[in-house]
Amino acid sequence: MRTEVQVAGFGGQGIVLTGMLLGKAASLHDRREVVLTQSYGPEARGGSSSTNIIISDEPVDYLLVTRPDILVCMFQEAYATLRPRLREDGTLILDTGLVEPDPADARCAGLPATQIADELGRRIVANVVMFGYLVGHTRVVSREAAEKAIASTVKPKTVNLNLKAFATGLEKAGELVKR
Repeated sequence: MRTEVQVAGFGGQGIVLTGMLLGKAASLHDRREVVLTQSYGPEARGGSSSTNIIISDEPVDYLLVTRPDILVCMFQEAYATLRPRLREDGTLILDTGLVEPDPADARCAGLPATQIADELGRRIVANVVMFGYLVGHTRVVSREAAEKAIASTVKPKTVNLNLKAFATGLEKAGELVKR
């Protein structure tokens, strides 16, 4: 099975870190084959940023995400630009506080990740809230693998905050499933 994931936003949101967490969880802890590529504008903050992750049960022979199965958008421009590439049966996940989807787009799910991160006390963990939601909503990697990836990747002094942000996103995805 091959799953193509694209996470997009703007520089400073931790988009590349989100991709690294997903890739690390899938490859090191769930023992899957993974390819990660990233793209970002020349600006240090505020320019477009995206990361593409391919997760497969077999070696990956084509390294580009062409039609994502899962698209995560944390910026309106990313949604407008990348949404047309999403597979017809794909999953669209949005930071609903920053992205307003087309009313006709019935395929989207999401949460106000940036607002939730503010409530946790650090806006900078919005990407990890979104990562938790992504994992809970899609099950693309296991919870255990994701938590191990977070604990081994972020700065030691921020592990607890990041794990709390992840758990919050995961919980919000669980609420969606219960509806």
